[in-house]
Amino acid sequence: MRDGFIRVAAATPKVRVADTVFNGEQVVRLMGEGYEKGAKLMVFPELCLTAYTCGDLFSQQTLLDGAQEALRQVIRATAGKDMLVFVGLPWERGGKLYNVAAAVKDGELLGLVPKTNLPNYQEFYEARHFCPGNEIPVEAAWEGGTVPMGANLLFSCKNAPGLMIGAEVCEDVWVPCPPSIRHCMAGATVMVNCSASDETTGKDAYRRELICGQAARLVCGYVYANAGEGESTQDLVFGGQNLIAENGTCLAQSRRFVNETIYADLDLERLTGERRRMTTFPAGEEIRRADHYQVVEFSFSEPDCSGALLRAVDPAPFVPHDQGQRSRRCEEILSIQAMGLKKRLEHTGCSHAVIGISGGLDSTLALLVTVRAFDMLGLPREQICCVTMPCFGTTDRTYSNACTMTKRVGASLREINIRRSVTSHFEDIGQDLENHDVTYENGQARERTQILMDVANQVGGMVVGTGDMSELALGWATYNGDHMSMYGVNASVPKTLVRHLVRYYADTCGEKELADVLYDVLDTPVSPELLPPKDGEIAQKTEDLVGPYELHDFFLYYILRYGYAPSKIYRLALIAFEGQYEADVVYKWLRVFYRRFFSQQFKRSCLPDGPKVGSVAVSPRGDLRMPSDACSRLWLEELDRIHGQENKL
Repeated sequence: MRDGFIRVAAATPKVRVADTVFNGEQVVRLMGEGYEKGAKLMVFPELCLTAYTCGDLFSQQTLLDGAQEALRQVIRATAGKDMLVFVGLPWERGGKLYNVAAAVKDGELLGLVPKTNLPNYQEFYEARHFCPGNEIPVEAAWEGGTVPMGANLLFSCKNAPGLMIGAEVCEDVWVPCPPSIRHCMAGATVMVNCSASDETTGKDAYRRELICGQAARLVCGYVYANAGEGESTQDLVFGGQNLIAENGTCLAQSRRFVNETIYADLDLERLTGERRRMTTFPAGEEIRRADHYQVVEFSFSEPDCSGALLRAVDPAPFVPHDQGQRSRRCEEILSIQAMGLKKRLEHTGCSHAVIGISGGLDSTLALLVTVRAFDMLGLPREQICCVTMPCFGTTDRTYSNACTMTKRVGASLREINIRRSVTSHFEDIGQDLENHDVTYENGQARERTQILMDVANQVGGMVVGTGDMSELALGWATYNGDHMSMYGVNASVPKTLVRHLVRYYADTCGEKELADVLYDVLDTPVSPELLPPKDGEIAQKTEDLVGPYELHDFFLYYILRYGYAPSKIYRLALIAFEGQYEADVVYKWLRVFYRRFFSQQFKRSCLPDGPKVGSVAVSPRGDLRMPSDACSRLWLEELDRIHGQENKL
C-alpha cells in the first residue's frame, strides 16, 4: 500500500421500511459507486437492509428471510470488487435475534459483529427485539457452513501493513466503556460503526465530538455511517450524519438531512507510527490472546491509494488556518514562552535580561516574550537590556527597527559597534577582510555572543536566546555564536510560526507605533546580515541559501512528528505546494534538509534550555535523542530513487 494510505467510505442509502429488496438494491448501487471511486473499505448504517425503524416487524420471519436474501444480494455484488463492506441487518441465532454488522469481501461473508449495548431508554426499545451480542466469537450457520460471530472479531489485511479493522454498532460507542477501546488495545487501527442515531437539537455537534474524540484517544481511524432519509418518521427523524475521523481530526463529514456518501484517505502509517512512540499504548497481540479475539484475514489485490489523495495536506502544519484558532494558539505559545523564562529568572535571581536585538524576526519575538515575562514578574521593563551590534552587514532598516522597537516596549538600549573588534580579531588570525567566507561570517556572530555574555555579567542578568527551531533543525546557527545563550525562548518555535506570533502581537498590542515597526520587521527579508549590503539593501537572504522556510518547516514536521519516509514526504509536499514549487525544487530542498539535519546534530546536542511549545521539538534532553554521527545515506538514497522514478513517468 503506497505510503500507508487507504481509501474509506461511509454511505447512507435511501431505504424503505421493511422493503429488503429495495434496500439491498440501494446498498449494491452505492457499493458500485464506491468501488469506482477507489474505496477499499465501505461502511453502511445499522440495520439498513431492513431499515432501523421496523419495530415489531423484526419478529416477522418474512422480514428476517428478506434480510438474509438482501445480504446474499450484497455478497454477490462484492464478487470481483476489491473492497471490504460492512452492512447492518438483523440476524437470528439459537432462537434469538441480534443486531449485527456483516463483513463482506469478494463474494464471501467473513464474519458478523453483534451489537453488545442495546439502548432501551427514551425513544429506544431495542431490548424488545434484540439480545446483547456475545463478545467471544462463536460459529453462526450460513449457507451450509459457518462464519464467526462475536464482538471480539478483528479483520486483518494480509498485504496492507497496519490495517486491522474492528466494528461497533451505534450505541456501542456511546457507552462509558465502548468496545472500540478493547478492540484498539487488541490491535485495531481502524474502527467502523454501523449506526442509526436519530436527530435531536444539538446532537450533531455532540456526535462529531464523540467520534473525533474516540479516534483521538484510541489513535485510530473511525468510519461512522448513519441512517438517514427513508427511515420511518412516525416518532423520529434520521439525519444521515456520516463521519470519517483520524486521530482526532475530522477528515470528512456529510451534510445533515441529505443521504450522502463521503470518502477520505486514512493514513495508517501516521496511526501506527504514533502508537509506536506511545509507550503507554499496549501491545495488541497479548490482549488478543487474553480476551479471546479471533482475527479474520483477508487481502486486497491492489492495496494501493496511488492517485490524488482525498484528504487535505496542509502546507503550514504548524500554523492553524482558522483565524480564531490561530489567535488562541499564538496567545498560548507566547504565554508558554514567557512562563518558561519567568521561572528561569526567578530561580536564578536574575532581575535583568540581555538580548541581542537585530531588527529581525527572531530577536523581535524574543524581546516580546521577555517583555511579557518581566510584566509577569513585576520587573521594570528598562531592566531588559537590548544590545544592537552593527557590523559589516547591518542595514539602516534593521538598525532603525531595532532601536525603535526597543524604545516602544520600554526596554533599555545599548549600541556596541563591533567593526573594530572584529577587524582586530581578523588581523590576529590572518583573515583577509575581503574574503567573505564562513570565517568572516561566523567571526561576527561569535563576537556578538561574547559581548552579550559579558554584558549579562555586568548587569547581573541572563542572555535570552533568539534562534528558532527551523534554524536549529538546519544547523543554520554559528556554533558557540547565536547557537548559544542562557535560555532559548524560541528553541521550539518554527520560523513559519515566529512570523505569526509577531503579527499577532502587532495586531493586539494596541500601540500604533509599536505595531508599525513590527509590521515592517515582518516585511524585512530573513537575513543574518553578515555580508556587506548592496546599495544599502540586505545582500544575504537566508532563504536563497538554505531554501524556503515554509518547505523546511513542512519537512521538519513530518520527519519528526510522524517519522515519514522521504518518498512520502516528497509526495505530500508536491500535493501541499502544487502550483507553488516544481517537483525539482521540492526535491532539491528536501535533499538539503536531510543532509543538514543529519550533519548538524552536534549543534543540537548541546543546546541551552528552552520551553517546548508544540508537538515537535529538538531538545537533546527531550524530544530528539539523536546521535551526532548518524548517517543520512538511507534517506538520501530513497529520495533520489523516488525522484528518479517520478522523472521517468
